[in-house]
Amino acid sequence: MSIHDETEADTRAERIDPVLAAAGWGKNGSKVRREVICPGRIQSGGTRGKGLSADYVLIHKGQKLAVLEAKRAGISHRNGVGQAKDYATRLGSRYAYASNGLNWYQIDMANGAEGDMDLPFPTPDELWDRTFADHNEWRERFGAVDFETDGGKWELRYYQHKAVNAALETLAKGDRRILLTLATGTGKTSIAFQIAWKLFQAKWNLSGEPTRRPRILFLADRNILADQAYNAFSAFPNDAVTRIDPDTIRKNRGKPPKNASLFFTIFQTFMTGEGEPVYTQYPPDFFDFIVIDECHRGGAKDESEWRRLLEYFEPAAQLGLTATPKRKHNADTYAYFGEPVYTYALRDGIEDGFLTPFKVRQMASTIDEYVYDGTDDLAAGEVEIGETFTEGDFNTRIIIPERELSRVQEFMSQIDQRQKTLVFCATQEHAALIRDLINQVKNGTNPNYCHRVTADDGAVGEQHLRDFQDNDKTIPTVLTTSQKLSTGVDARNVRHIVLMRPIRSMIEFKQIIGRGTRTYEGKDFFTIWDFVKAHENFNDPEWDGEPLAPEPPREPRTPPAGPEPGPGEQGEPNGGGGTEEPPREKIVVTLSDGSVRKIKYIASTTYWSPEGKPISAAEFLERLFGDLQGIVTDEDQLRAVWSDPDNRQRFLNQLSDRGYDQDRLNDIRRLVDAADSDLFDVLSYIMFTNPPKTRHERADHVRSDGMKDADGEMKDLLLAILGAYEARGEAELATNKLGAFLTARYGSVNESKANLGGLAAVKDAFRAMQATLYSG
Repeated sequence: MSIHDETEADTRAERIDPVLAAAGWGKNGSKVRREVICPGRIQSGGTRGKGLSADYVLIHKGQKLAVLEAKRAGISHRNGVGQAKDYATRLGSRYAYASNGLNWYQIDMANGAEGDMDLPFPTPDELWDRTFADHNEWRERFGAVDFETDGGKWELRYYQHKAVNAALETLAKGDRRILLTLATGTGKTSIAFQIAWKLFQAKWNLSGEPTRRPRILFLADRNILADQAYNAFSAFPNDAVTRIDPDTIRKNRGKPPKNASLFFTIFQTFMTGEGEPVYTQYPPDFFDFIVIDECHRGGAKDESEWRRLLEYFEPAAQLGLTATPKRKHNADTYAYFGEPVYTYALRDGIEDGFLTPFKVRQMASTIDEYVYDGTDDLAAGEVEIGETFTEGDFNTRIIIPERELSRVQEFMSQIDQRQKTLVFCATQEHAALIRDLINQVKNGTNPNYCHRVTADDGAVGEQHLRDFQDNDKTIPTVLTTSQKLSTGVDARNVRHIVLMRPIRSMIEFKQIIGRGTRTYEGKDFFTIWDFVKAHENFNDPEWDGEPLAPEPPREPRTPPAGPEPGPGEQGEPNGGGGTEEPPREKIVVTLSDGSVRKIKYIASTTYWSPEGKPISAAEFLERLFGDLQGIVTDEDQLRAVWSDPDNRQRFLNQLSDRGYDQDRLNDIRRLVDAADSDLFDVLSYIMFTNPPKTRHERADHVRSDGMKDADGEMKDLLLAILGAYEARGEAELATNKLGAFLTARYGSVNESKANLGGLAAVKDAFRAMQATLYSG
């Protein structure tokens, strides 16, 4: 066989695999594997963008030491250098290699040295010693412990692997304050588990000698987070894991448990007690390792009680987990732990396809601001004529029930009411009002459709939350809250997040967005319904996520009439914080009938660049124009590419790789007011200012002039395909659709051959029709 006849699979099997085997890879604990680095960004219709897979990842002692990109022998080995560098950067590998089985190229990602190399290929130990010139006993011990993957049923994602090893490397070097910053929904609890697993199995402890297993404390600030973590650590022996909670302490005659290796508790339990805080019943050096979940929420602030606890256990190594990058609001957290040893941002998670993209509906209305002019009824409180109220005043200083009803009616009339939804309200009282209004306007009959979950709801609220998180249950479908559900709630199938209170903190904004980013089968995106201009947070220079283009704007409309709500019960403005404010009478205004009829809504449209920044519709089209120029040079080339279904699909794949999936392309149709046109006409209009034709006009042209060479059964088939195109668009003309048309018409593809004269004739007619369709 000539090298030019070899496939890449041949080259790998016959040339590259033997070289690696001769070097000892795949033996004595070392591993060689093909790794799917990321599946690709989630797109509409259950599709994904371009994923990334490394041909070879070389693993030794738990470290991904090298990446090797293979090319078939008939092309240059240098063709794989760019991919090898990209993959090594993502995986954190020291070395990148490219080979066609005949020639080999090596890159040292640490010092930039690169060039052709001679065989033999380095052995696992040689590559380990090159990567880690400084010998470290704990690094070796950690490397001897395999990751816990439940017998290979699941694997760590590449960024989780990097985070675990970054934390362990820091510990191995003797550092005692560690920070990991990873976006919500990327598996911080799984990372904490793997770190604890390695420490436990390697018998790491503060003495520096592997004489005993460590005592590890997992600290959260909410029971549900502690419960989630506790359940995630089920691979540990039962007697190694315990909860520090009131029940356990009571059963132990007022003493907290000490006979375990892993301890789970919440700050509130740990810092209270009869006479003295629970934590003081442990010696300061009792715990070897402490994990502080969601550490940005105050655990490291100088003035915080939490800080006192962490300083009490000063000897312990302390790992902070956070979803938010360094901000002025959490600077103390970073000052305490130091800069993160690893960061994985929300934008990265969305682009890699591990997190779900989102759309934003910006809901502006005629009652976003209210001026009291005396025509509306004052039901409670005192107000001056001319006094103005803005978003931050509503439901804290002033309550206008009809305003809240109009907002509920607006989003409830537009969502699929079967989809799980979280509504963030200004106060616990406001959350109760919105809950009642949602239940009043819902389409269904279940009285448990919507529930409130706030601090005041206690155990009942916790049960509602557990039911909501259960993907097998459909009730409750909607939860209202104020502060409580903004963090740490692992509900994977949330499809809508409704913002009905201002979000003034970028940290909180990211946390709330994170309630919807978890992936779920059939979930292509989730929608943020923004009544409070929270989308302005996207202008913040620290924002790193990239939402999808929002839904197109609709005309202002008057909400349908609904039941008249009553004022909610009094509650704390801070919602879930648990602190009482001095009681004060809120202003309650009942709108006159005329004022209610004047309430109107309009959704404005903002688009989002690949850099995750808001841009106008005009800027969005300018960006597309620039990207198109990089693919096609003139109108004839566009027409030639588009007329052939296989070339058209490759062209659409190129657009998708640049961020223009089907949803965005449909948005572009609407932007240029060509919703009934072929995408070819839309692109031709953008690039060459050609007036777009409708699909009906193109189909009529084929029906009148383009069917001369077809007759009988073939003509009937083409007319049916043409009708489908006219109704549903150019996707009906894809090559992979032809079999479906034949099966629908004749029962099977084989049966169609007898009627149409063979498959080749059908394909030729199918292509000829499309050439005519786009000829003018």
